[in-house]
Amino acid sequence: MIDRLPHTLRSDALDNRKRILDAARALFSTDGLDVPMREIARCAGVGPATLYRHFPTKQVLATEAFADQLRACRTIVDDGCADPDPWRGLCLVIEKICELHARDRGFSEAFMSAFPGASDVAGREYTVKAVAGLAQRAKDAGHLRSDFVLDDLILILMANKGIHTRSTDTQVMASRRFAALAIQAFEACPQHAPLPPAARLVSAAPDSA
Repeated sequence: MIDRLPHTLRSDALDNRKRILDAARALFSTDGLDVPMREIARCAGVGPATLYRHFPTKQVLATEAFADQLRACRTIVDDGCADPDPWRGLCLVIEKICELHARDRGFSEAFMSAFPGASDVAGREYTVKAVAGLAQRAKDAGHLRSDFVLDDLILILMANKGIHTRSTDTQVMASRRFAALAIQAFEACPQHAPLPPAARLVSAAPDSA
């Protein structure tokens, strides 16, 4: 019995950690990063002391909770930078990152905000530096408008963050169209491709009498 006790305690600790992360992901995605830590503990079925023992601060919890999204974000940026056509690579980055953020409100907020004393919570520094280099290459190739600045991309992500619909599918659909519009605005010599289908965000206007 004594020999099995450490394993039992370790299993309990791992189970608590998993439940905390699951609760954090769910609450961050629906309520954003403002959700109180005590609410996360309550939803996970653990006490606040247990939560803080595993995750001393909210930024540590957010970093762990969004590990999958962070990896996906880096993959998107790496794929875009690896494309021999920098404009096509930049378009891919804009499209995919907007969609990634549209699927998870919590990750979007973590990416766009900065915790006091936090260390690059959502990989924002890596993404910004990599995309800056990609954008310069697209400019040099004559495809990206010369007056584009990186803050323009941040503005796009801020605006994309404001898309809220009743379903994730509709939200992603709206985000794709928004990203396509942004790309057209960034292009130096527009040759506009058809926009993605529009998400139905408002009811159709009644027929005129």
